[in-house]
Amino acid sequence: MTLNEVMSQLQALGSEKAIEMNTRHGVSGKQFGVKNGDLRPIAKAIKSDPELAWQLWDSEYHEARMLATLIWNPKKLTEEEVERLVSQPANSFQSDWLNSNVMKALPNKEAFRLKWMTSTDPMTLRSAWSLTTERVVKNREGLDLTALLDRIEKEMLDAPEANRWMMNYCLAEIGINSPEHRDRAIAIGEKLGVYRDYKVSKGCTSPFAPIWIKAMVDRAEATS
Repeated sequence: MTLNEVMSQLQALGSEKAIEMNTRHGVSGKQFGVKNGDLRPIAKAIKSDPELAWQLWDSEYHEARMLATLIWNPKKLTEEEVERLVSQPANSFQSDWLNSNVMKALPNKEAFRLKWMTSTDPMTLRSAWSLTTERVVKNREGLDLTALLDRIEKEMLDAPEANRWMMNYCLAEIGINSPEHRDRAIAIGEKLGVYRDYKVSKGCTSPFAPIWIKAMVDRAEATS
């Protein structure tokens, strides 16, 4: 499938209503207004196509970049290509799809995570916190959770929103997955008050860390 063929498909799937909704949620710049769910069937038809992925990414269209994350082969990206990608997302949605579909599948992601944790670029640091949160959930051995909590307590309140959201996610997962750190994670959440007044739809869990932690722990205990 060529770039022109894919872009034509995206344009046909777009709508002004979706563009308006995307814009309200922080998507700016070039976009067609395609629903995220409509991207996966296209990716399934393409399968893996790194050259096309770069062409889509470099178009700077929002949906094209989201689609690109689904058709890269992370194991074949060079270190230079990864470094090029990590700071380029135009919004948190592109960053999160890049992290989920590419960065978390990198063979040497731990080396990148450690390097990026010292970055001052918001999107690069968002990727670092995303990879850190994955380790908190899946492989905490060797992680200094006390130091992570210290950093979250010190930096989260004044962090750019792109980083604050992911740091809060990490804080909640530490509290959920590490009983020995749970009280402190809750205390930090209460102290900072980040997302305390965040409005959520009925039936959804608040991102306010103390509420989030309690809800997930209660749910796990109820099903154990």
